[in-house]
Amino acid sequence: MFKKLISGATLAIFAYSASVAAEKGQDILTTAVQSSSAVAAKSAALDANALKAKLTAKLGLEVEGVASTPVAGIAEVITNQGLFYASYDGAYFFHGKLFSIEKDVTNLTEESMAKVRVSGMDKFAKDMIVYPAKNEKHVVTVFTDITCGYCRKLHEQMDEYNEMGITVRYLAYPRAGITDRNGNLTQGFQDMRSIWCHEDPNTAMTKAKAGSAVAHRICDKPVEAEFDFGRRVGVNGTPAIMLANGMMLPGYREPRDLLQVLESL
Repeated sequence: MFKKLISGATLAIFAYSASVAAEKGQDILTTAVQSSSAVAAKSAALDANALKAKLTAKLGLEVEGVASTPVAGIAEVITNQGLFYASYDGAYFFHGKLFSIEKDVTNLTEESMAKVRVSGMDKFAKDMIVYPAKNEKHVVTVFTDITCGYCRKLHEQMDEYNEMGITVRYLAYPRAGITDRNGNLTQGFQDMRSIWCHEDPNTAMTKAKAGSAVAHRICDKPVEAEFDFGRRVGVNGTPAIMLANGMMLPGYREPRDLLQVLESL
């Protein structure tokens, strides 16, 4: 009888201890959830101006735009050096591609860059060298340089592009950059500026791409700004072809191939 009483008391004590432990565990879980919610709430508010100011002060970047992303606490930052991502508080800053895999695989970084490209094409529309198609069906904008072999090949086939209804617009992208290590203007930049400043830039471009010397010209055409725009939107070689929707095709595309891409959109 005595053993039974002890056994019953032991079971009661065990049950009570388990109940207390469960209550404490629930309290800990509740505290953790509340803490997590507080952190999430803190990161949910994006102060674009504050983030822009912090990144400018810390990194010396020219921040052109800040926007939220689908990822909690992470902002998209468009700068003069390209597109980056940062935590809302500016404590973390990184570069790379952001993909959504919630449904289909979507390159969110490329979608954002496409918008920047479209905006830039609108900005420089009046300063492009244009080879129009008579029966225009499509318009492409090409970052080009006169020393690039595939740029020359593309230009040699200009009549074919135009006959297929493709208008080609050029933006300047001197591959040698704007200045050399000593701070002097590169010959590539000076030649591209001379073409853009020529009284007949279309003819000057054609002759230069055929190997003729470029007559020296100086004016205020935004050749450097076009080059900077190219760097900002991901150009790392020429030719680089931008479509009307902001999509960019790196490298040369023969006329028939380019037409197929355009008609597939």
